[in-house]
Amino acid sequence: MKRIVEIVPARPGWYARWRTAPDVTCSYPVTVWALVEDSEPGSREVIGIDSIGQWPGADDAAEGTVFVRYLFHPPADGRPEDAEPERPADARSEPVEATAG
Repeated sequence: MKRIVEIVPARPGWYARWRTAPDVTCSYPVTVWALVEDSEPGSREVIGIDSIGQWPGADDAAEGTVFVRYLFHPPADGRPEDAEPERPADARSEPVEATAG
């Protein structure tokens, strides 16, 4: 079983690239880096968790989605061409009203 040893925020410009179809990729900003260790001594790795909660090796990864790599794209150069669409700063999710069943 793996456990998280440490979590640190990711600096702007880091992206996780995923393959969603044979010739289609989509990149999401990495929000945090996590140092993860396995139950075996000395078995540690760093993984990036992206803005939609995906990470390489996750049990609940979307079917057919394959991690490609992490990439750095300097913020001054904009976003990668396959980056998820950016939400406007004033965009908010609409509240959902709970109803008793």
